[in-house]
Amino acid sequence: MRRLFLLTSSLVVLVFASAVLQCQQLVVQTATGRLVLSRADLEALPHVTVKASDHATAPVSFEGVTLKSVLEKAGVTFGESIKGKRLSNCLLVEAADGYRVAIALPELDPAFTDKAIVLALLRDGKPLDEKEGPYRIVIPDEKRMALWIKQVTMLKIVDVQ
Repeated sequence: MRRLFLLTSSLVVLVFASAVLQCQQLVVQTATGRLVLSRADLEALPHVTVKASDHATAPVSFEGVTLKSVLEKAGVTFGESIKGKRLSNCLLVEAADGYRVAIALPELDPAFTDKAIVLALLRDGKPLDEKEGPYRIVIPDEKRMALWIKQVTMLKIVDVQ
């Protein structure tokens, strides 16, 4: 009987752990394919830290990776390659609850702007809670936080031509 209980318990833990890890995945869809990034893949990218206030709170520290670095990992190029038709490419960011926003690709490129758009992994040094995370878009100095998407699940490059 005890053996059955241990086996059942172990199975439940494995299923739960698998679900948690799957929730930590980020899908990047480009014209050339689809890349599924794990939390470890994102942790391996260069980290940035930004200070920002969300909804009238005192400034907090968000740590994560730039959206540009995530897209580069998926094969998206920036710099001199963003010209002509590529200027109409957008990044469609999708959240677990179906919320979606579009960000023009040049807004992610340091050749066009000094604005930092971050895929946050941590808030004040701690992982984002389930209401916010596992990943969240943070744009410091944004007047309205409509682009600050919580529970990001997919990044998709789309052409709006």
